[in-house]
Amino acid sequence: MTLPNYWEFPGGKIEKGETKEEALKREIQEELGCMIEVFDQVDDTTYEYEKVIVRLETFITKILSGTPIATEHAQIKWVPRKELLTLTWAPADIPAIEKLLSN
Repeated sequence: MTLPNYWEFPGGKIEKGETKEEALKREIQEELGCMIEVFDQVDDTTYEYEKVIVRLETFITKILSGTPIATEHAQIKWVPRKELLTLTWAPADIPAIEKLLSN
């Protein structure tokens, strides 16, 4: 837990030979136990924290099968888009939140 008490979108690192969409599908399967379909990209943000620089690429997705289960995280939460700002987000996720709310 690098950012305890902050909400983050699920995902992870792209492995060699994967597209970013393939990586997201794999990560969601590993982290949440769901199969997803990946649609449009929402945002591509590079954010510099105190000890690390992260690049987050956020996509619209749809669950095709499975029910999200927190296997690697303390908690998961499903909220309607209009309620995204009720959560305390990690700073790197905020640009994607703003774009989701503007559409």
